[in-house]
Amino acid sequence: MITCLLATVATSKADPTTTVPDAPARKTIPRVGPDGFAPSWDLDGLYLWLGPSAAASHVDTEWDSTVGADAAVIRIRERSSLGAIGGSFGGSRWTVRGGGRIWLDAMVGTRVLGRMAGVSAGPILELSDFAHPRIGGSIGVWTFVGITPFARLGSVQDLGMFGEVGVHIALPVFKRR
Repeated sequence: MITCLLATVATSKADPTTTVPDAPARKTIPRVGPDGFAPSWDLDGLYLWLGPSAAASHVDTEWDSTVGADAAVIRIRERSSLGAIGGSFGGSRWTVRGGGRIWLDAMVGTRVLGRMAGVSAGPILELSDFAHPRIGGSIGVWTFVGITPFARLGSVQDLGMFGEVGVHIALPVFKRR
């Protein structure tokens, strides 16, 4: 077998760099068509953001922390004066008091100093391991800097006023142009 292979290679006179038949000469400059992808710098669109949320709250004359999750549906238009509009639904669990809370907020935002910032407001339902649910409401401020720090003031039935500061890590799950 090796002898046959060597004999075939030795008797072959073909030049390995030539193409038979030669390819036809090109008449135009090659061009690449459009890719169909939006530029990565264009963040405009409708988003679904999911992610964890944590806060430190001062309620009922004591500090406590909450850990939970948040889902936001938000429309972003970076070059518009009303740059963000949407809603948020979330829930969290108290670490010491027992129980937790759920909320539904409306959100609006605009560009401030190169960052998206805005306000949120909506109802809260305070849940307890030992008492009936209590209704309340809150208003807050937020800014988006890769994560979303926020501050919120509100009131809950029979508990009074509360204040909290926290962070939400908004992970984009879905985007529609």
